[in-house]
Amino acid sequence: MSTQLGFPVFDADNHLYETGDALTKYLPENRRGAIDFVEVHGRTKIMVNGQVSNYIPNPTFDRVGRPGAQEEYFKVGNPEGKSYREIIGRGIDCPPAFREAGPRLELMDEQGVDYAMMYPTLASLVEERMKDDPDLCADAIHALNQWMTEAWPYTFEHRIFSTPVIATGLVDRALRELDYVVEHGARAILLRPAPAWGYRGPRSFALAEFDPFWERVQESGVLVVLHASDSGYNRYTNEWEGAHGEALAFGEPSLFSLTVEGDYRAVRDAATSLICHGALRRFPKLRIALVENGGGWVPHFLEQLDHAYEKAPHRYEEQPSATFKRHFWMHPFHEEDPRELVHLLGADHVIFGSDFPHIEGLADPLSWAAELHGLPEDELRLVMGGNMMQLLGLSA
Repeated sequence: MSTQLGFPVFDADNHLYETGDALTKYLPENRRGAIDFVEVHGRTKIMVNGQVSNYIPNPTFDRVGRPGAQEEYFKVGNPEGKSYREIIGRGIDCPPAFREAGPRLELMDEQGVDYAMMYPTLASLVEERMKDDPDLCADAIHALNQWMTEAWPYTFEHRIFSTPVIATGLVDRALRELDYVVEHGARAILLRPAPAWGYRGPRSFALAEFDPFWERVQESGVLVVLHASDSGYNRYTNEWEGAHGEALAFGEPSLFSLTVEGDYRAVRDAATSLICHGALRRFPKLRIALVENGGGWVPHFLEQLDHAYEKAPHRYEEQPSATFKRHFWMHPFHEEDPRELVHLLGADHVIFGSDFPHIEGLADPLSWAAELHGLPEDELRLVMGGNMMQLLGLSA
């Protein structure tokens, strides 16, 4: 059992593992077969539009990685030169608490976690693999969101807040989906940090053509979460490596990808677009949480934003770093020193998340509070739960 902190704790980065029917149960009849599970050399794989995906090695989640298996790897590196398989070790049978909201609540009690934001796992492969068929993508996203209303309600016992996904490529479909999830109790929506794919190909969701969507988001008051996903950026590493493979959520990257992905290009581009394409200027009440994207890149990023401002201040209403600090809430990785981010952004814009139960997260979520040593208790309360409670409109 975790140490109790004596004040409400809100874990902003928890994950669920979907059941096999999550993407298919509510697919329209004319879409049957677009998503399927097939046997490949004795292993079950997911097939999307006739293409077998290895993005998630075991998409049925009957066996999953041990929570926190890579915790030490991310904190201290790999001085012994262990292989990826040696680092992650043997998997475990997926327990009910990873599949169902009720048992998860019981586990949260054992962990000392009062509230949690819950993100789907398998869902992160959908948009990239359906980018050439935006209508199918919208249908699949709606099917998933409908499944979640039953299996993982958007608000469960006022303690678990599951995030439905919105694909923004087709504005009319995005508006319908937003209305649907808000009507069913969503307090936050999940977008991937990537260009939106519509009939005319990819484009930033921060361009003016998407304003009807952002206007409705602002009116609804929901929190927008940009969580690490398959943003499609492996097309760049593929070009450098002469490869054609897909991104892998749980796999050992090439040395080139390992280095390049540490730049967090996808989320940086998404934040840059929201600022420089004017969405945050046109909709000043938008609130955006950047989850599982780390925070080490933020100081230099803010310098870059303001360096561009110095070249063309007449094109901005304010310094872009000020825009960032007002609209974004940051979730640092557990291996980073969060106090630096607190100093840069203020304690009221940093949030705690354990990435439980993924292998790269924390096995004991509350252990992260030790990383905040030296902060005043009022700031500790904000980071460990108060900020998320305020963002979701929960009373202390």
